[in-house]
Amino acid sequence: MYGWNYDFPYICFMEKEWIEVEAMIEAPINEVWTKWTKSEHVVQWNFAHESWCCPSAKIDLREEGSFTMRMEAVDGSAGFDFSGVYDTIEEQEFLSITLEDGRRWEVEFADLGQSTHVTERFQAESENTVELQQQGWQAILNQFKTYCEA
Repeated sequence: MYGWNYDFPYICFMEKEWIEVEAMIEAPINEVWTKWTKSEHVVQWNFAHESWCCPSAKIDLREEGSFTMRMEAVDGSAGFDFSGVYDTIEEQEFLSITLEDGRRWEVEFADLGQSTHVTERFQAESENTVELQQQGWQAILNQFKTYCEA
């Protein structure tokens, strides 16, 4: 007789939800790429709100290279490291990354001459709502846009 074996633990593997944020940046692709991939620039924009900062960033921009970006509250009350490994790098076009927790993150750069369209796609984590994650990542991307256009 065939049927369900209820003594066997049921495990369900579900695909994580993907979230997307984007920005049109009024700067040429070479400037945008440099400001996204160089530590000295990342520390200037990698935070969602002025009450946070990015005191350090270490970037080894090569396939299988890693990055770690420290994010902290300006008042020192909280902080965390954001890190991952570069899986694919297409110079001035695309980055594919595996974050430390196994989630995927992709960044696409579209060269539009004197402007650049940046699209980020990332797998949602389970600690915060999808809406909150999208707002946070969009806020960081907006900081990046402001930094590039200054």
